[in-house]
Amino acid sequence: MAPRVYLETSVISYLVGWLNQSSILVAHNQEFTREWWSLRRHEYLLFSSAVAVNEARKGEGPLAEERLGFLSETTLLDVTDAATALALKLLRRTRIPAKADVDALHVAVATVHGMDYLLSWNSKHIVNANILPQVYAVCRDSGYEPPLICTPSELMEP
Repeated sequence: MAPRVYLETSVISYLVGWLNQSSILVAHNQEFTREWWSLRRHEYLLFSSAVAVNEARKGEGPLAEERLGFLSETTLLDVTDAATALALKLLRRTRIPAKADVDALHVAVATVHGMDYLLSWNSKHIVNANILPQVYAVCRDSGYEPPLICTPSELMEP
């Protein structure tokens, strides 16, 4: 069975629109995301959630429609009571700030549904080496094995 990958909204967002002209790093990550999507996504079962759908709807109409189009290629996971409870624990017991409650919910949904990976470009609150050990510990203390949280570049090579 192919590994199960949860796509957080930043990955979907990097697939659409013009390359960022004000940040070389963001433009590189956008290009890398598009390369991963075209070359590697078929090796995985892709998932997301209503959390990503709600975020993808925001912004310019044509870009929002394009983001929703990419999300339609994923299986949407339910935001269960268990996921909501885990997200609250993550907010209380890790360095994820309260204002990043949506980020905690992405992690919780992916964890509760047993994803193998969570892909994100959000290095502030999700793919953050200072936060991840706490996130993994809270998930395990709550009875779940968390997904490996990483960027698309980390899933590019076999």
